[in-house]
Amino acid sequence: MKRREFIYAAGAVIGSGAFGPALAHPMDYAAVLSTSDSPEGTNLNYDSSIPDYQQPEERLPREVDLEEYLEPGEIHVYPHDFSLLWTLPGKRAIRYSVGIGRPGLYHDGEFYVGAKREWPSWTPTPAMIARNPSAYERYADGMPGGPYNPLGSRALYLFDDTGRDTYLRIHGTNDPSTIARRVSNGCARLTNDLIIGLYNRVPLDTRVVLHPADA
Repeated sequence: MKRREFIYAAGAVIGSGAFGPALAHPMDYAAVLSTSDSPEGTNLNYDSSIPDYQQPEERLPREVDLEEYLEPGEIHVYPHDFSLLWTLPGKRAIRYSVGIGRPGLYHDGEFYVGAKREWPSWTPTPAMIARNPSAYERYADGMPGGPYNPLGSRALYLFDDTGRDTYLRIHGTNDPSTIARRVSNGCARLTNDLIIGLYNRVPLDTRVVLHPADA
C-alpha cells in the first residue's frame, strides 16, 4: 500500500498536526486478538550474529488469530499492551512485544515506512537535547551505528502523509529490560535479535498505525 493510498480515520489532529491525525475509533487490542498458537520464539527472527536476549516466553514473537479484520501487510502498535502486530492474510498476525514512548512522548496516528537502515547512525533531536542535555548533548553531531547505538541493529523510519520524517522509529535495542515498558523518546523498540525478523518482512511504504495510549 502506497502512502498516498492511506485512508485516515476522522478525528482530532495531534497538537499542530506534526505527527498526523489521531485515530477516531481505535480498535481495542483485546477485541482484535483471539487464541494464540504456541510461541514461535526466535526461530522466526533469529540472527546468529546477534545475542539472544533471553526474553521470557510470553514476550517472544508468536502468530495469533485476529477476531477482527486488519489489512495484511501492516504494522499496528497497541501501547497499552506493549504489542506490535505485523498483519498476515487470513486474519492472522505475528505479535511482538515492544517498549514504547514515555508518557507525553508517545504519538498516535497513521504513518508509513519511509526508510529502512541496518545498523543505523543516530543523532538526538533538538527536543531530546533540550529535555536532557547531560544525556544527549555529547551526541549532537551523531553516533555511528553499532551494538551500543540507541537505534540498535535495524530501524524503520516513520514518515507522515506529507513525506516528512517524523523522527519516530521502530528500532532495535540491546537492553531487554526496556521491553514492555514506557521508556523511549517516542519510538517503539524490540531487542536487536527480534527487530531483524520484522525488518526483513516490512517493505518500504508499509502503513503503520500507532494506536492511542488511552484506548
